[in-house]
Amino acid sequence: MSNLVKQSIAWKLLLASPAALLVGLGAGANAAPAADATKQLSVGDFITESNRQEIDTVKVGDVDQVTSVSQLSDVQPTDWAFQALQSLVERYGCIAGYPDGTFRGNQPLSRYEFAAGLNACLDQILAQVSGDGIAPGDLDTIRRLQDDFAAQLAALRGRVDSLESRLDVVESQQFSTTTKLIGEVAFTLTDAWELDGDGPSSGIDSNQTTFSDRVRLSFLSSFTGRDQLWTRLDAGNTGGIDGLDTDGFAHGFDSGNNVEIGWLAYYFPIGEDILVYVAPWGGLWQDIVPTISPMLEGFTGANHTLSSFAESSPIYKVGTNSSGVGFDARFGDISFSGGYFAQDAADSSPGAGLFNGQDSILAQLAYMGDSFQAALTYNRTYMTGGGIFDSGIGGVGTTGANTGTTSESDTFGIQLAFMPNDTLGINLFGGYTNADDLAGADDIDMWFYGLGLGLQDFGGEGNLLGLFAGAQPYIGSTDGSSTFTGGDGNHDDVPLHFEAFYRVALNDFINITPGLIWQTAPGGDEDNDDALIGVVRTSFNF
Repeated sequence: MSNLVKQSIAWKLLLASPAALLVGLGAGANAAPAADATKQLSVGDFITESNRQEIDTVKVGDVDQVTSVSQLSDVQPTDWAFQALQSLVERYGCIAGYPDGTFRGNQPLSRYEFAAGLNACLDQILAQVSGDGIAPGDLDTIRRLQDDFAAQLAALRGRVDSLESRLDVVESQQFSTTTKLIGEVAFTLTDAWELDGDGPSSGIDSNQTTFSDRVRLSFLSSFTGRDQLWTRLDAGNTGGIDGLDTDGFAHGFDSGNNVEIGWLAYYFPIGEDILVYVAPWGGLWQDIVPTISPMLEGFTGANHTLSSFAESSPIYKVGTNSSGVGFDARFGDISFSGGYFAQDAADSSPGAGLFNGQDSILAQLAYMGDSFQAALTYNRTYMTGGGIFDSGIGGVGTTGANTGTTSESDTFGIQLAFMPNDTLGINLFGGYTNADDLAGADDIDMWFYGLGLGLQDFGGEGNLLGLFAGAQPYIGSTDGSSTFTGGDGNHDDVPLHFEAFYRVALNDFINITPGLIWQTAPGGDEDNDDALIGVVRTSFNF
């Protein structure tokens, strides 16, 4: 999928007209998605680029050779044709020109703009009176207008006929009347190096340069015009780097390129203010809960940050790839969201299932203004193995913080975002986790924080410059020996993470993103040498 931002798409379709949505989805799987995978989509984005061109204003160069200089001139407000059509509009109530029924004062019109207004007025007059009861003087005016603008009227009607013919072909060959195909492919080149070399080797320099891929094919279906069914197929071989606190680049999916269902979810509204989310598989908090991370948030696509840590707060990654339900209720600028996820919902064995295995409960209260956003978030998680912050798709945190053990944890987070204009976004987050190591009866404190900046259209339309600095979840203190630190206390140092990337939009469908990540105290151990990670990612969206 691309960027599509799943939740924002769902909200836009919730508020959209059902009829308009069905028209958009009717374009089928051949319709092109938005250029930016993470861009918020609207119904208009389902129109193909070729159809956009067809409905553009007809240019002079699009028609046959002109035979009179008058055919090249604009229609001035002082021309008889302008005044004649204006009189017909006023007398017969036909709407021509702009939506307010006028030609906007003294603004000249091209002959094709004028012809479009004339054609609309003629159709309206015929629909009202069927040719009867029109004053003889008006008939003469109409005939003269038709003669003078015959070339432009013929060109417009020919374009409409061509468009209708092409739409008939699309409808007869469409993939589905309810489903649209969205695709994304990412190629990633990665390597890592030790920097200072004054401590014991962590083995980072022994890592080889890797070239990997990730593919996502999403089927977006709507049955009422206000709901969404997402079925996503994933394949890829992009994993993490040995010895570093990163879990895949471009939010990797290491399946050995075996095709799997990566995400299956259904959105539907209750009334006008509540959006409900049901995910039998692959559900993440980012799907429904606002992450308060403008510009950098792109968890659903490979078009933004290099690491999953930089794109939004780790509190949205507490738990694992899950099944469950969520909601987002909007009352003006106030959002109240949350839900329940279970890791082993499909497992009927003891200690598993929907309510008796690993689970996570989240609640968030947020203010969602245009230039400022803020959120307070709480996450309660029970784990029987695996890392607390390992979401299954792009986990975060140090080795110590994610040591597999049976634990209960409470995580508290605050997120802030500032958007002073359309091109600048700043996000700030911080959080604290208290975990009870049920296997070792220890009390563990963990911390995390980060500051990110995104500059949209930096150096060119569609480009994005991203900068980020923060600390991945790390052990702050433990009450006695704990399996979280391996019992030796060597994984409780502050690991700093610095990231910079620059996404270059080659066109509407291809982006190239080079970037660097610098990590201190890899694995939460300051004895380890600092590491530098280089990434070049190319993403294709279709």
